[in-house]
Amino acid sequence: MQFYTKIFAACGVFVLMSAANAQELRTISGTVKDQKTGELLLGVSVKIVEQPAISISANEYGYYSVTLSSGDYTVAVDYAGYLPYRKKVSLQDNLKLDVMLSPQNDRVASIDEVVVSGVRKDKNLSSAQMGTETLSIKSIEKLPVIFGEKDVLKTIQLLPGVKSTGEGSSGFSVRGGAPDQNLILLDEAPVYNASHLLGFFSTFNSDALKDASIIKGNSPAQYGGRLSSVLDVRMKDGNNQDYKVNGGIGLISSRLSVEGPVQKEKSSFIVSGRRTYADAFLKATKDLKDSKLYFYDLNLKSNYQINENNRLYLSGYFGRDVLGLGKTFATDWGNTTATLRWNSIVSSTLFSNTSFIYSNYDYNVSLKSNDNVFGLDSKIRDWNFKQDFSWFAGNNHSVKFGLQSIYHSITPSTASGTSRSTYPRNTRYSLENAFYINDDFKVNEKLTFNYGLRLSAFTVLGGDTYNIYENGLLTESRALEKGDFGKTYYNLEPRITGNYRIDEVSSVKAGYARNTQNLHLLGNSSAGNPTDQWIASSYTVKPEIADQISAGYSRNFNNNNYEINTEVYYKSLQNQIDFKNGAEIVFDSAADIESQLLFGKGRAYGLEILAKKKNGKLTGWISYTLSKTERKIDGINNNEWYNARIDRTHDISVVAMYDLNMKWSLSGLFVYSTGNAVTFPTGKYELNGQTIFQYSSRNADRMPAYHRLDLSATYDPKKNKRYQSSWSFGVYNVYGRENAYAITFEDNPDKPGTTRALQTSLFRFVPNVTYNFKF
Repeated sequence: MQFYTKIFAACGVFVLMSAANAQELRTISGTVKDQKTGELLLGVSVKIVEQPAISISANEYGYYSVTLSSGDYTVAVDYAGYLPYRKKVSLQDNLKLDVMLSPQNDRVASIDEVVVSGVRKDKNLSSAQMGTETLSIKSIEKLPVIFGEKDVLKTIQLLPGVKSTGEGSSGFSVRGGAPDQNLILLDEAPVYNASHLLGFFSTFNSDALKDASIIKGNSPAQYGGRLSSVLDVRMKDGNNQDYKVNGGIGLISSRLSVEGPVQKEKSSFIVSGRRTYADAFLKATKDLKDSKLYFYDLNLKSNYQINENNRLYLSGYFGRDVLGLGKTFATDWGNTTATLRWNSIVSSTLFSNTSFIYSNYDYNVSLKSNDNVFGLDSKIRDWNFKQDFSWFAGNNHSVKFGLQSIYHSITPSTASGTSRSTYPRNTRYSLENAFYINDDFKVNEKLTFNYGLRLSAFTVLGGDTYNIYENGLLTESRALEKGDFGKTYYNLEPRITGNYRIDEVSSVKAGYARNTQNLHLLGNSSAGNPTDQWIASSYTVKPEIADQISAGYSRNFNNNNYEINTEVYYKSLQNQIDFKNGAEIVFDSAADIESQLLFGKGRAYGLEILAKKKNGKLTGWISYTLSKTERKIDGINNNEWYNARIDRTHDISVVAMYDLNMKWSLSGLFVYSTGNAVTFPTGKYELNGQTIFQYSSRNADRMPAYHRLDLSATYDPKKNKRYQSSWSFGVYNVYGRENAYAITFEDNPDKPGTTRALQTSLFRFVPNVTYNFKF
């Protein structure tokens, strides 16, 4: 720990010395916006024509700053889908220059657009950041997906190292991590369950989104709290130039968005809503007319420019799923988030972002049989404060530093009922704090580093009694009064990546990162269920820790129109959690769930390859992942290594989009993956007339391989100035592959004494038609 501290302290001193030497220089600073909508554009590269070695990226709030000596310069900005920007300036004093980019003709932009786009054509060669992809919302619209609903989460599962946890599920695993090891942010607010309708839809309505980025493990120091990845999703700010309405009508869902200025160029808003109506079809059936099956969600955002240096943003998300079978069964679950953000330009080189964030996820289950009623509910709620600074400390250093404090309150699964005992559980409280500093350092034209340090502290707070277990056996109990401070875990998380540009078309990268996680999701399904239970680190449950090393090679071809990226990684995991054999995991019992847990270590390693074609009528990518994920926990599998549930050897995705002409575009995708690791019975015996199956090694068997082909076509008729429309047609699982969703075992009634396996499949093929409009 002292070694890491000395290294990063020395780097910090170097940054300060570099800034001190630049005090006599001048700066050009400002924001980059879409001229047509007023939307801030994130991560845009700003260059100086007279000094081609200088290239500054706007931060995640659209702000940039370039430091130069006095003189005459040409500012150049190029961004996919927009016309080139050139501006001659005479720099004698600090200059504020807000850049307004003009969109290309919509059709031309869609043909030339990067499918999985960075902010510049050779960003994969020049950036030190590893395992990062930025998704184009326009390209997401073209991909064929189930029920015709464009989906950020489904799209990232087509990238190497990112694996779906099951058909129809929006849960995903990144580089051997469990689904709960992904930090999912919507306008900086954590989203604890990012799925609708048991995973067939995600919580993200693409009509409301500006951009989405995924970082696979080597995240900068400003991100923390999860081991495997960060999915950072940003909502649109709202058009501050004109009023716009767009939406879509599909077979089982519809959506509508409205945006426009409150005060032109000064404030704006966006409201975007979506709802399914599968329950309307159920009402037409005799047996299911009293059933419920739907979800709704609502995205809201507004902003107000106080003055040229200060702007306020307020955004919110509200979503809920409802599922019910008459009066006998009902369940609902949902997320609520809210973010109040203040952006302030403190000086030409210092940018401040202050955020107050609220996040809530809860679920409720009720069962009724005759006069007996049973209920189950749980909740996780966060209050979050963030203070972030972006310091443009010269053209070679872009420094970010700040702090974060989260107050967690988690109500475990609590059962109540009329025919059985009620097991109320106290809400548990905790405090998670972090301080960080991160520097993007361009040493020279060939060598770039991104390095940082995060100090995290997690404190158990009072209000409950905490049992302490060793190998599942109770050894001690500690009662903490409300307001008391209990156990605190401190962790230093160093992170560093480096990029060396070999020549104009190739580069190599390497990196190391440590991440810690204090919130853990308990469930018995790799796909994830709404009733899986969140718990926090305690006296028994320690923070999970992951150390990842990775290396990669990138090469571009044909003037950056083609690229291939390869990465290898090895991840070592500590304090991994699994259920002991024969665990009692029903949450409607008096048993402490921590008594059913065992702890150990894990490892994950693999190779990822991504090849893209980024421009022209035909665009797309091919991704391949070869990987292994294992756990070793005392008390499981004779204390030997065993496959993690999310272990899959091979994953392949092929994505293609083709613009046939000015009106028609086609797209298709093919996916193949090794089946998930599962535990099948190896024997059975009969006890009191009941068949009891016996199991041996944990996760030693495999589900059948998964593969499918999806196709879609979009018809874009001639537009007029005020109204635009399009039709999307598609087929999910074209050749009707019956992929296994679950496999169960039972006695074979046709051959007594033998066992038969029953496979459940969800879909053979699903057609979809959606009408989209905009005016």
